[in-house]
Order: sequence, then C-alpha cells, then structure tokens
Amino acid sequence: MSTLGPYDLGPDTAHPARGIYYGDARRLAEAVPDESVDLIFTDPPYLREFLWYYGWLAAEASRVLKPGGYLFAYGAGEHMPAILAGMEGKGLTYFWTFALLHNGDHPRMWNKRLMSGYKPVFVYTKGKPSVNPWMSTVHSVAMDKRYHEWGQGDGLAIKMIAKLTEPGAVIWDPFAGGGATPAACKKTGRKYLAFEIDLNYCNIARERVRNTQPPLIVPQSEQLTLEVA
Repeated sequence: MSTLGPYDLGPDTAHPARGIYYGDARRLAEAVPDESVDLIFTDPPYLREFLWYYGWLAAEASRVLKPGGYLFAYGAGEHMPAILAGMEGKGLTYFWTFALLHNGDHPRMWNKRLMSGYKPVFVYTKGKPSVNPWMSTVHSVAMDKRYHEWGQGDGLAIKMIAKLTEPGAVIWDPFAGGGATPAACKKTGRKYLAFEIDLNYCNIARERVRNTQPPLIVPQSEQLTLEVA
C-alpha cells in the first residue's frame, strides 16, 4: 500500500475509500509533504464567492509539486481576470490557458447575454516543465453529470495525466467532486490523493472509483485532439 505523509493513496481495489478523503482541503493539505506530488488536476468551485480558492491552490501547488510538475485547474471564463490575478505571485510559472469545448447545450450567461461554448483550463508549472511534449490547447470532452451537478468528463484528465506523468506517479486533486480525477488515475495506472468537502460527493467518488476498470492505455492518436494553428 502506497502512502503520502499520513494519507493512504488510491487506488485500492479492496478498499475504494483509500485515497479519497472527506474534509476541507485547506486543513487536509497541511499534511501533504513538500515536493511530493507529480501533477495536480482539479476543478475548484468558481462562483464569485469562492474565487479566493485559486490563490490558495497556487500557493499549495508551489509547495507540494515536485520541480517541473504541472497544475491543471478548471475555471470560468467570466472570472478569468480574477483567477489569474489570484494565482499570480504564488511561486508558480504560468504555462497556458487551454480551452475545453462544451459539447451539447452551452451554459447561458444571462447577465451578459452570452452562450458559453468553452471552459478555460489554467495550466501552471513549478519552474521549468520536467516534460514538455507537444500538446493541443483546445480539447473537446463531453460533460458528465452522473456523479456531480457540475461534473466534467474525465477525458482531458486521462490525456494529460498519461502524457505528462509515468505509471505510478502521484496525482493530487484537492476538489474531487464526483471523482473524475481519481477515476482517470485508476484508468491510467497512477496513484491519487483526493479531498472533497461534501460527504455525499465524497462517497459518490469512492463508489465511482470502485466501479472503474483499470488500467486504460490511451492510444497515441487520442492523446492530442483538435489541433489549432
């Protein structure tokens, strides 16, 4: 059984709760050792009242990531300036903002009369990237509301985790929601540590991982999608 500080890492077929912990990420993260995580892939809450989480996330990522590690954080186009400002000066290097295209219905931004066709994904590194392969900046992944009302599909997580880390690497998701990142880790043969503040969703994420079949080998042809000039 693999551990990280006081935490057991997932996946563990016999004990699916291992690796996914219930509680406030701000408190639970205090026990994550410095420079112990290979990659962070997460979907923080991005309503206006929760935007301060991005500053906290950037500071913690700077502490726990190994040198050269990546942080991927979903966000909202409406709040891009505030999110980027909040993550500035926390010890990370801005890498790029990816675009995740919305399949199906486009969320309506009623205050600005817009139909949002994409979601920004903010990508940072801890210093110079340890690996820097060719990657598309535009991706199309179907949303998945089976596990969380704001749930994203795990396709982008699978692609980035498989491309940027080796099997057995440690992936951290401080805002696990319905468990997309842990499920992606199980499919790709990576270890994970995930936190979730809502007990109901924490249990849903554990059950999701229990039912996820490992490992999934991602074909090279599927690792890059929608190349743009």
